[in-house]
Amino acid sequence: MLSMDTQPALLVLADGSSYEAWSFGALGTAVGEVVFNTGMTGYQEVLTDPSYCGQLVIFTYPELGNTGVNSEDEESDRPQVKGAIARNVCVKPSNWRSTQTLSSYLQDHHIPGIYGIDTRALTRKLRSAGSMNGAISTDILDPKSLVEKVRQAPVMEGLNLAELVTTPTPYEWVEPTAIAWEFALPESISHSQPLTVVALDFGIKRNILRRLASYGCRVIVVPANTPVEVILKYEPDGIFLSNGPGDPAAVSVGIATAKALIAEYKPLFGICLGHQLLGLSLGVDTFKLKFGHRGLNQPAGLRQQVEITSQNHGFALNTESISQAEVEITHFNLNDQTIAGLEHKFLPLFSVQYHPEASPGPHDADYLFGKFVQLMRAHRASTPT
Repeated sequence: MLSMDTQPALLVLADGSSYEAWSFGALGTAVGEVVFNTGMTGYQEVLTDPSYCGQLVIFTYPELGNTGVNSEDEESDRPQVKGAIARNVCVKPSNWRSTQTLSSYLQDHHIPGIYGIDTRALTRKLRSAGSMNGAISTDILDPKSLVEKVRQAPVMEGLNLAELVTTPTPYEWVEPTAIAWEFALPESISHSQPLTVVALDFGIKRNILRRLASYGCRVIVVPANTPVEVILKYEPDGIFLSNGPGDPAAVSVGIATAKALIAEYKPLFGICLGHQLLGLSLGVDTFKLKFGHRGLNQPAGLRQQVEITSQNHGFALNTESISQAEVEITHFNLNDQTIAGLEHKFLPLFSVQYHPEASPGPHDADYLFGKFVQLMRAHRASTPT
């Protein structure tokens, strides 16, 4: 727990409710969509996940910072959240990999955080009322003034945030998963002839790139707005559509790109936002969930088999808009029966609404990378040289 002489802070929600708190991390004011994450571990991965761009994240686990911060656990090159909301914060981390405290890490990156709030009660409120905009501040401690600032901010629906977090230039990723998974690579997958994967970066996580590299793929990451003809110049064996933030329906360039790539009959694999963009390109509609899925224990499955999955999204595909003649639902989120996975019945493409690289199961869903590789191997074998 931080000392009680810490700077006072205030949290307000768009509905006018306010909560007094204390500051950790950077000082200042941050406005964004207030969402909650129910994971018991992985706060650094959450903070650096580009899918959280534009959001103030509530952590329901009662204390943050116990293991400090280190450069190896970052999912991108910096924290992507607008702010962090915690019950308690540890100032003396205990972990041999720790290089600094969570508070100093957020200070270095100018990200404000607040603590001293009953985060589980706040989560229950959002589960009832739905996610909404809010603000945390050490500068504006008058609730009415801060609420007015919140109400002037844009809501998440209609926002294309992928353009804020995508890479500005192409690059090649070569680092595999640090710890080998003995059972992860099927014998049929050979590293002697690397497959080339072009990954469209809508806010991609580093561990996704590591898993692709671990499966023997040569991974080229390109900006979200890369033209199809440029993508094809890399002669990819397959194309990956990454996770990312914001409203998928607003990522018009990504939808058009996915639609054009489908016409090339190359294997396609989408995760989270990529799953939604692939669905939109196939004519499926999206809608905003009441409070989203953000945590490490979301059950997903269909045919008497359940995967424990990591999820982070506020939008979903509409079941009623799916063409059953062409698209098959492969997974449902078993908490609310929203679509968690789909594949095309005739084309080599599939997608999931969760993160198979995040390993909460721990490896329930890693087979999806193997499936992608097998599709690419089959496509290469059937393509005339």
